[in-house]
Formats: sequence, C-alpha cells, structure tokens
Amino acid sequence: MNAFIIAQTTTTAETDDDLFGGVSDFFESGTWLVIRNLSLFFIVVFWLATAFWVYKDARRRVDDPWLVGMATILGLVPPFLGPIIYMFFRPPEYLDDVRERDLEIKEMEERLARDEVHCPVCRADVDPAFLVCPVCTTKLKQACTTCKAPLEAVWRICPHCETPVVDTPTVVQELDTWEAEPRRRRQAAE
Repeated sequence: MNAFIIAQTTTTAETDDDLFGGVSDFFESGTWLVIRNLSLFFIVVFWLATAFWVYKDARRRVDDPWLVGMATILGLVPPFLGPIIYMFFRPPEYLDDVRERDLEIKEMEERLARDEVHCPVCRADVDPAFLVCPVCTTKLKQACTTCKAPLEAVWRICPHCETPVVDTPTVVQELDTWEAEPRRRRQAAE
C-alpha cells in the first residue's frame, strides 16, 4: 500500500512539474521576449503620445509658453496620471474660440452703436426720416401738423418750423399702420 501511495505521489508531482514546467518554459522562450518587448514598446509610445497630446492641447488653450512647458512636463512625469491631472486644470476654451467670441461681441457692440433704425414689427431697415415702414406699413413717427416733418416721440416742438406739438406722439404699436390712422380720426370725431 505504501508503494501505491508513493507511486501516486510521484505521478502527481510529475504532473505538477509538467504543468509548471510548461509555464516556466513559456516565460523562458523567445515568444515571451517578443511579447514583453512589444508590450513595453507600445506602453512607451502611448506614454509619449499622451505627453505630445498634452503639449498640443496646451498650445491651443494657453497663451503663455512657460505654462505650456509646465503642462508638457506634467504630461510626462507622472506617466499616465499627468494627462489626467492636466485635463482637470486646463482652461475650458481654446484660444481661437475666445478670440472669435471677443470679435463677435465687438461686432455686435459696433452694430448696436450705429444709428440703424429698424421697424419694430418686421425688423426691416428704415430711414430715420420715415413716417411709415415701407415694408409692413407700420406707423413709425408722427408728422408735424404744419411742415409734415417726422417728429421724435419726446419732442414738444417741431425743430423745423417751431410749431408746438399739440398731441403727444403715440408709441409705435404692432399693427399700427397708415390704414389705422383714418379709423382713429373717425373714432375720435364720433
């Protein structure tokens, strides 16, 4: 019986040696060396690629060259943690987007500063001297009773003929057209 147990133990030990011997043989083979070297190569290339990405992204987001250099070093030194840290602290916008937004704001301010008059109803460009919008016929200004020159809403006297403004000009309302004026006169007369 002892011989049987010893024979069985020896067979088990040989099977274990064969199992671990195969694993050991694999790690000592040329295939393992190629896999290990290629893996290390790809890890190094990926590490350098992330550092290069940090450099390119920082150049697009940061105006100061020293800060770009510091961000690049941060992308290199903690190998894969640096780009993640950079992503948390990088500026939220590209420099080109900031410049474009500033130009748009400047253009809007200049457009608002110009004395362009628009119809309040149809938004068509109208001349400051117009009494009525030529597109939608909305009444824009009141005319002087004497010289028929257009009057601003706050004027109390016509600057052209010195005639006092009798009734205060009405504020332009939607659907206040040249056709509505005779109706108002008729209603006021009745």
